[in-house]
Amino acid sequence: MTDNPTQTLRPSRIRLFVTCLVDHLSPEVGEAVVTVLERLGINVTVPAGQTCCGQPAFNGGFWDDARQMAKYTLKILEQDDSPIVVPSGSCADMLIHHYPDLFADEPDWQQRARRVAALTYEFSQFLVDVLGVTNVGAAFEGKLAYHPSCHLTRGLGISRQPRTLLANVAGAEVVAMPREEQCCGFGGLFSVKMPAISQDMLANKLADVDGSAADRIVGCDVSCLMHINAGLHRQGQPTKCVHLAQVLAGNSE
Repeated sequence: MTDNPTQTLRPSRIRLFVTCLVDHLSPEVGEAVVTVLERLGINVTVPAGQTCCGQPAFNGGFWDDARQMAKYTLKILEQDDSPIVVPSGSCADMLIHHYPDLFADEPDWQQRARRVAALTYEFSQFLVDVLGVTNVGAAFEGKLAYHPSCHLTRGLGISRQPRTLLANVAGAEVVAMPREEQCCGFGGLFSVKMPAISQDMLANKLADVDGSAADRIVGCDVSCLMHINAGLHRQGQPTKCVHLAQVLAGNSE
């Protein structure tokens, strides 16, 4: 389960925590998030000065570096009390769960981290659990398969929300992918430190993508989608991976 309770009042404004990969490699995902939320009447602001949340340093065991990055991010995100929406289960898990862990020996900072964590929501979670929206009026002609990324599913316990949103995409046939909850092999630093194992895991995922016969593989983490897309491209496969926000915004080509 996630740590942040569903809000009782529908917010009119959110702050978008863009994430590094979206900002530098997939800005179209950030644009799609803004499109979907603005269509729902939500005013989207992007706090200036955002950088990496510190997750790579945290995962690599460099907690002192991660703390410095976390402190910087907290200063940016604690400036008001509007919800923080993150188009990544991985980065949202870092803010919600691991920021408080980083400051176990610094009570003041830990309290600040908990306040920000309570305001933070992954994109699909925010739509379904906070706004109460399960159908955004999206449409797609073809087959969609869902890839449940590890941090989203296991770290945040989010599974129902993205599936519900996909089930309400008009014209789409949502198909099951064999062994869908198996890791794609990216795992951030894991794919760098253990490339051979990572590529074997990716090979399994690519076989499962082929077995689904889907036109698009949909996920909530750009990192996983980038990893799988690279494998599909090398194989010359027509299937593409897209972020959930792109499907909901009508921009999944």
